[in-house]
Amino acid sequence: MSGRFVYLDYAATTPLDARAYEAMCPYMTDIYGNPSSVHGFGREARRGISHARAQVAALVGALPEEIFFTSGGTESDNWALRGIAEAGRAAGRGAHIVTSSVEHHAVLETCRDLETRGFTVTYLPVDTAGRVAPAAVEAALRKDTVLVSVMTANNEVGTIQPIAEIGALLRGRDIPFHTDAVQAAGHIPLDVNALGVDALSLSAHKFYGAKGVGALYVRRGTAIVPLLHGGAQERDMRAGTENTAGIVACGRAAEIARAEQRAEEERLRAYTDLLRARIGSIRGISFHGGRDNRLAGILNFGIEGVAQDTLLIRLDLAGFAVSAGSACSAGAVHASHVLRAMGCSDDTARTCIRASLGRHTDREDVLRFAETLAAIAEEL
Repeated sequence: MSGRFVYLDYAATTPLDARAYEAMCPYMTDIYGNPSSVHGFGREARRGISHARAQVAALVGALPEEIFFTSGGTESDNWALRGIAEAGRAAGRGAHIVTSSVEHHAVLETCRDLETRGFTVTYLPVDTAGRVAPAAVEAALRKDTVLVSVMTANNEVGTIQPIAEIGALLRGRDIPFHTDAVQAAGHIPLDVNALGVDALSLSAHKFYGAKGVGALYVRRGTAIVPLLHGGAQERDMRAGTENTAGIVACGRAAEIARAEQRAEEERLRAYTDLLRARIGSIRGISFHGGRDNRLAGILNFGIEGVAQDTLLIRLDLAGFAVSAGSACSAGAVHASHVLRAMGCSDDTARTCIRASLGRHTDREDVLRFAETLAAIAEEL
């Protein structure tokens, strides 16, 4: 895009980090062997995947053998829910799932599909900040519960869920716990043991890796059925020739994110607070999601009487890229299910947009955006 554009949609996707690109380039040209081949070309490609597996494992405090590469967060979520739920039912443990009402569609739609296949699902409510109460999780558990899935951080409002508290109450109950950490991985510290999760989904393009690559952490001993059949890749759990170059970029991006996480989080929190302060006096503006326990770079807001599509178009014409919420539901005519679950009316939800800051956002971008938004709001 032209240099006049300011990208403020990092929650939808991030640009590929130049260092991750540099790491993946040889695997698109020189190191082209099939990782499953026994000859030298294959072994070299396999070493790249093994190194990336260790880098991703380090990002979430896991063991390398507990990391399985996928095509992205949606696939990881689908596999976690279907694989663990089906394994639980096959073992005679039951067919009940507990999740929240503000999950990404990759979780919600998978749950709805599982309901057509004989599972029952409890969708937990949230408070006005979008948080799930651990007590509500505990109250929803049944003897036939085979899986609990609660996201780490919400992709629309940035709210961070009390995952460690939920993990603690599930510990000892023999109920697998999955968390969709796609929006959180690489942006806040994650440790699967401290969180008490048995499965965790992540996606490379959310932390400056390549698109089309993700990973699923599965704790050793957790029963899960294979995702794809047809080959021995990913230890017989996900057949298909690996996207070696993308996986290598994912590993390098994970390594970079882990090293730079704390400083970047502090920087983005300061910029997001600055943005909130600068636009807080706009007449009719409202913010959604708590000020505490949230991802540093996400700010969700709406201006009363100004439709989100109108505001998005005006901001785009002014050179600012923001979104109406989840990129996976862009163009949807219905109000955000996240905002509705938080208590917003449909009319309010249809005014809301999400500005998400990232690695290339600077103070001048924030100030220009605030000034432009105020001018557009005044005009409209």
